[in-house]
Amino acid sequence: MISTNVATINALKKPTSSAWIEQAISNLDIILLDHSHCERKAAGVALNFMFRYPSNTKMVRELTKIAQEELEHFELVNQWLERRQIPLANLGPPPYGAGLKAQVRNQEPYRFLDSLLVTGLIEARSHERLGLLAKHCPEPELAKFYQGLMASEARHFGVYWVLADTYFEREVVMQRLDELAIVESELLSTLHHEPRIHS
Repeated sequence: MISTNVATINALKKPTSSAWIEQAISNLDIILLDHSHCERKAAGVALNFMFRYPSNTKMVRELTKIAQEELEHFELVNQWLERRQIPLANLGPPPYGAGLKAQVRNQEPYRFLDSLLVTGLIEARSHERLGLLAKHCPEPELAKFYQGLMASEARHFGVYWVLADTYFEREVVMQRLDELAIVESELLSTLHHEPRIHS
């Protein structure tokens, strides 16, 4: 039985299944390619917040740093792709991202709150899954690479959480985070047939 015990952020309701670990480890090239897409999208999400809410000074300052770091990670993953001779290519997304985005309410300020919390939950899950890859990857150098990225994913979750806590009442944030975290775990309860970081 594959151990799923790694450091996790307590906002997550359920741990990743051993089935995902087996799927990911058996398809490391695809996981790396998807990881590249994830880092690029994460940078884009941070930039989109700044375009949508340009007057939120604290948010702009914090997310500028995150966007830069996500692009640095994008480049690092792409270097791994080049080393393994994996060409950049499109991948069909799993239902995870769209499922979470569907939970974001349209009306402000709820849209802002939900967007911060959904993005934070994605970072929290990325932290857990990179940790699982670091623990179970049979290639020591690649495992070390994943281990090195874990802390930044946890820190990014913290930034989105603090921003939500800055702009909204703590009780409102906690209640909504709890609701969204339930949905997040449900979306991952059935393993997607294609290996992905968030499948």
